[in-house]
Amino acid sequence: MADDHDDRPAYDPTEPTPPAREPPYRRTAPQGEFTRNQVLLGFIVLLVGLFVTFGLPFGFGLA
Repeated sequence: MADDHDDRPAYDPTEPTPPAREPPYRRTAPQGEFTRNQVLLGFIVLLVGLFVTFGLPFGFGLA
């Protein structure tokens, strides 16, 4: 992983004394935007899940 912030000091979390300057930036996974197809698929999955959870029991008189 490339270090884009060479001006920050090395940070050792086990060291009892904090560094004189702030620790390195936190690294997280990049988050991409959802496409229209992904949102549509998620909405369809939601509707099917709601139907299975609520529609089928009411349809069979189980609720």
